[in-house]
Amino acid sequence: MSTKNVSEEKALTPRGIETREKLLRAAEEVFGQKGYFEASIVNISQEAKVAQGTFYNYFPSKKDIYDELIRSYSRDLRIAIKEGMAGSSSFEEAQRNGFFAFFSWVKNHPNLYSIVQQAVVVDQELFRWYYGKLATGFLKSLSQGIEAGEFKNLDQETVAYCLMSIGQFLGMRWVYWEKKEVPEEAFDAAMTLIFQGLKK
Repeated sequence: MSTKNVSEEKALTPRGIETREKLLRAAEEVFGQKGYFEASIVNISQEAKVAQGTFYNYFPSKKDIYDELIRSYSRDLRIAIKEGMAGSSSFEEAQRNGFFAFFSWVKNHPNLYSIVQQAVVVDQELFRWYYGKLATGFLKSLSQGIEAGEFKNLDQETVAYCLMSIGQFLGMRWVYWEKKEVPEEAFDAAMTLIFQGLKK
């Protein structure tokens, strides 16, 4: 799988960047509501309020804009989590802040769940890449926590995917299904479950 979109190979003007972003946000809405296979370039162009020909100036195909949407999700979400964890006084606090940043980001991008899950049938390699990138961030943080003596020395990849699962399904339960923030008591219960298992 290529992680670079054809449209990124040419320099874009500020207006071009704005139009490209408008198309991505339109694709986010259309893929989220219709699903990948039912969505069309016409739908995306109409949602973005641009001519269909304009779409092809930025993305060669429906699959290209879908791929770029997944990549932008991955990039922007990981940046938000990293920023949320910055300045934490312990690795436990960093993990807590990272989860909180994840839930906050997902609340503003509710279509994340349906769009990423569609990749299971649209492009399994892209699907694995998306979660692999998230896992890498968890692995780095866990490794540092273990080296500092704050976490148990458990199999790091297993723990990373367990933590991702907790974030995934708590977010789905409250943010995606209920359109609400994760309740404080649910967040605290999850953190207790995690850190009574990880902490020395």
